[in-house]
Amino acid sequence: MKKACIRIGTRKSPLALWQAEFIKAELQTRFPDTEFSLCHIQTTGDKILDSPLSKIGDKGLFTREIEHALLRREIDLAVHSLKDLPTKTPDGLAISAITKREDTRDVLISKTPTTLLTLPKGAKLATGSLRRRAQVLALRPDLEIHDIRGNLNTRFKKFFESQFDAMLLAFAGVHRLKMDDKISELISHDLILPAVGQGALAIETRQDDTFIIEMIQLLNDFETELAVKAERSLLRSLEGGCQIPIGAFASFDDEHFKLSAFVGSLDGKDTLRETLIKSRIASIADAEATGIELADHLRQKGCDKILSMIRSASH
Repeated sequence: MKKACIRIGTRKSPLALWQAEFIKAELQTRFPDTEFSLCHIQTTGDKILDSPLSKIGDKGLFTREIEHALLRREIDLAVHSLKDLPTKTPDGLAISAITKREDTRDVLISKTPTTLLTLPKGAKLATGSLRRRAQVLALRPDLEIHDIRGNLNTRFKKFFESQFDAMLLAFAGVHRLKMDDKISELISHDLILPAVGQGALAIETRQDDTFIIEMIQLLNDFETELAVKAERSLLRSLEGGCQIPIGAFASFDDEHFKLSAFVGSLDGKDTLRETLIKSRIASIADAEATGIELADHLRQKGCDKILSMIRSASH
């Protein structure tokens, strides 16, 4: 059944709008006779800007209101940064397409030319992510870590008006908003692992909307889907919300599938980093089983102790 106009739900931040416009353009190219429109929705994470994310809850801060609009049939599909989506999808909804992933690395934004490892001793580094905080302090315990909130443009404004020496962000967002000239360093995965799903866009639909699901399946990138399903399976197995310091990255190398993960305490003193390599991964079930296997391996190494300490500290 053809729909008169397909409504795409999105947050209002410049990056979220870029992402939604990108999906809209991709769909418009494939379905030129269909009308698509954007519906702007404000989320809890957009409203509360004066508290660290870890203090205001950790699941669905940037997605819940959009998902409610989907369930109420006020929109037909939603575009999210996959890393913002909780690993459990609400009943009645499904992640029906995942786009080809952008470069997943984090970047250093600095007021002077430098790298993470050559920042002066005691430098002030800004980040809104516990994952980045834990990994940075494991590498550079001498750095002063400060919280910074807001959408990408807001963070840049705050940063350049502040006394901070440097700031960490995801490359994908910086690149999509054409701010590459502000990047001091693209940080290797050897130093910092990204957030689960970083760099990928997720398109969420109602489970029963076969018309929309068939339409957006054309945008799904299967290799990216396998990688992020492994990462999300790992995160789900460890019961880590987006505000627990877990980094993960899955990738294909020739015939091999490689999944790496980091779990660390907030001060960076207790850390675990493990990698699992599989010779063949051909299905979502294989990918998700790999995530569970690596989570079990991390547990054997003691990650539950680290995570329980973090949860205790956050309550």
